[in-house]
Amino acid sequence: MVSMKWLVLGVAVLMYALVIAFQDRKLWFTTGAAILVLVLATVTGGIFALPSGVAPGSTGALLYPILHSFLEIINWNVLMIYLGSMAIAALFIYSKVPARIADAIVGGCGNTGIAMVAILAMTGIISIFVENVATVLVMAPIALALCRKIKCSPVYFMMGLAVMSNLEGTATLVGDPPSMIFASYAGYNFNDFFVHDGHLSIFFIIQSGMLAGCLFFYGFFARNGKNRITAEKTDVISWVPFILLLSMIFGLAAVSFIPSAPSFLSGLFVLALGIIGVLWYKLCQKKSTAETRELVQGLDWETIFFLIGIFIVIGAIREAGLLDDFAAFLAGVTGGSKFAGFFIILLVSIVISGFVDNVPYIIAMLPVAGSMAQAMNLHPELYMFALLVGSCLGGNLTPFGASANIVSMGIIKKEGHPINFGGWIKIGVPFTIITTAVAAIVLWLLWA
Repeated sequence: MVSMKWLVLGVAVLMYALVIAFQDRKLWFTTGAAILVLVLATVTGGIFALPSGVAPGSTGALLYPILHSFLEIINWNVLMIYLGSMAIAALFIYSKVPARIADAIVGGCGNTGIAMVAILAMTGIISIFVENVATVLVMAPIALALCRKIKCSPVYFMMGLAVMSNLEGTATLVGDPPSMIFASYAGYNFNDFFVHDGHLSIFFIIQSGMLAGCLFFYGFFARNGKNRITAEKTDVISWVPFILLLSMIFGLAAVSFIPSAPSFLSGLFVLALGIIGVLWYKLCQKKSTAETRELVQGLDWETIFFLIGIFIVIGAIREAGLLDDFAAFLAGVTGGSKFAGFFIILLVSIVISGFVDNVPYIIAMLPVAGSMAQAMNLHPELYMFALLVGSCLGGNLTPFGASANIVSMGIIKKEGHPINFGGWIKIGVPFTIITTAVAAIVLWLLWA
């Protein structure tokens, strides 16, 4: 069993290395690693412990790794929430409601400096419920139009859209895959992201970081403070997607109050809303089959299948006992110090997520952080929230730390203002340090 443990670790390390080196082919590597793990488990009979009544070498034993992975290790609830919320987000963008809201913000602000910060705050708020890249794409035309009118460079504004969307995506259960994964692991429902066990939860911790981020960017935009601007009124195509979005938010909150609700109920609910939205788009908006297919195909299917592979590989690592070993190692490194453990998890998460996709990292590290906290008789949230804050905000550190950053850089380049790695970190590093520090302080005061 020891040799199998290290063999599984070798597969995982190779997978991570290839994903880092070849980001555009990460789906191939995670899928291949998952298949390899299942083959090893089937051939050797190791990794996944057979349930009682299943004899080694039997047909049931051979099929068990595959059935166990697809029925218990892969988190279908997370995948359904993500798929349904992506569909609703795509329709929300199509409706032009976000642009209409942004017009109202610009028109209601006294000057463009405040308006620019308000649009960044709105970007963060939308990102609480809509995927980060989609949020940047829907807000980019508004930001670019505003910059043209006041004749200023769009670089800081576009970077602000990316980092603020990354920051706020952590705040609720439906904001980003890491939050969904955390909720599944910790047993959190929608309401627990606001208040849990009598404490203010991750939503308010992230809002403290957002306020710090707004102040940070106002320093760049204050020089535009005397410029006034009139906003155009965008025509809304339909308010139905906005109603679907609100239904998802309040529906998830309602599901949280259902006693002994099946773990997959929230996923089914969100997926059903997404399907209703697609049918509305096809039938009520009178879209062709080709247009409807284009909408569905435009959803982030790569992440869905990427997550499936990651779930299987990390599930194998967990069941082989490697995560418990790593938790014990980290507990030894910290010497039992609560603050040292907190600081190490936060710092390592920031650095790693600045260069690596945070989804597989969070899946692997959540059990480690939880085990460390339990070993020290602490609230598990102290270390798990540190992991969530560090890994999600750390994506702002570099231009390729998050997909929204890459999209933002592409838009800036297209507008004739290309920015290199050094140009990004001049903003990304101080923004990440400030927002993470503020959020970490609030987290420590609430949960330490």
